Amino acid sequence: MALHALQNVDDALEATRSFLFPPRLGRWLKLALIAFFVGGGSGLPTAQFNAGSSIPGPSDPPSSAPPGDLPTSIPDDVLPLLVAGAILVVLVWIVLGVIGATMEFVLIESLRQRRVALREYIGDRWRQGLRLFGFRVLIGLPIAALFIGWVGLFIASLAGVIDPVIAFPTFLVGLAALILLGILFAIVDTLTTVFVVPIMIADDGGVLAAWRRLWASIRVAWKQYLAYLLVAGLLGIAAGLLGSIVTGVVAIGLLLPVAVLAAVVYATVTFASTIGTVILALLVVVFLAAVFVVWLLVQAAVVTYLRYYALLVLGDVEPSLDLIPDQRAAIRT
Repeated sequence: MALHALQNVDDALEATRSFLFPPRLGRWLKLALIAFFVGGGSGLPTAQFNAGSSIPGPSDPPSSAPPGDLPTSIPDDVLPLLVAGAILVVLVWIVLGVIGATMEFVLIESLRQRRVALREYIGDRWRQGLRLFGFRVLIGLPIAALFIGWVGLFIASLAGVIDPVIAFPTFLVGLAALILLGILFAIVDTLTTVFVVPIMIADDGGVLAAWRRLWASIRVAWKQYLAYLLVAGLLGIAAGLLGSIVTGVVAIGLLLPVAVLAAVVYATVTFASTIGTVILALLVVVFLAAVFVVWLLVQAAVVTYLRYYALLVLGDVEPSLDLIPDQRAAIRT
């Protein structure tokens, strides 16, 4: 039995080359914008709390401050700011999540139709983007709840609320459960992104209906999908390393003229002066912005290749779900 995951490695490269070259600036910039939302990650904000005094040891004198002087609650004037900040973070996360989910459909439509029309595709697919975002939140809630409980258990054991003899084994069990659920979540999220989204476009349906159709295919051709997960994982690592190398080489090339300009500024007005500091800051900002744009362009090529690869595999496994039959035929003839 031929494994489509192996056969389509070169075909995806040819499909990417024919779509991106000869290069068109508008297309590359739009794909870079899509890659920013599709390829980006999200994380939870962290906070660090520093104690105002060290913990007294056995030889230290007892603190003279009465217990009543220690803060036991959040000040009333700080609590509204914390609540507003938390609400703002959640709203930003929701907005970015919805945009990222919608951009998944925009990307597939762009590859399918071989043209990038952001407003048109967003207008057609934003409702499906909302459904995809809701599904991602739904499958992420158990892991988030387990992680919060796991961290709470760790903090409770440090605070002496729970006996460490009981907390430590529970902590290890929770860690193992987090790892297993994390792997399961990664598999489900990957299959949803690369296969369910195209099925939703093909059927113009929802996430669950698309997953039912994908699951029926997985039950029949599970070896093909397993091979895809393994090969796609290796391709993702290789593409990430290659993209980092390309970005690094370009960054070094951009650094040379910036260094020359910085040397000229230092020789004429010096960095100690106000104008010298301003010019140096502008050079740094321009350099970082240029490197970021280059990184986005590289990510655009990487994301295009990986999505074409998934579409080719899906079409080979399930011909009725082939979104790019003309491109497939052109590549293979």
